[in-house]
Amino acid sequence: MYGKVRARLRALASRDAGMVTSEYAMGIIAAVAFAVLLYEVVTSGQVKTELQNIVKRALSARM
Repeated sequence: MYGKVRARLRALASRDAGMVTSEYAMGIIAAVAFAVLLYEVVTSGQVKTELQNIVKRALSARM
């Protein structure tokens, strides 16, 4: 009985390993898509100008 249960658990565990890998792959794809979207927003004209103005004000601030 113990041997059958153990074999069944091993079979289930080996089948779940592929699901975990596919979940990691989907997570990586989502992270890359978010990074591309963020890059596009940050490098757009208006945002780029605002970021440059913020950096200029920070560098010219008196302490």
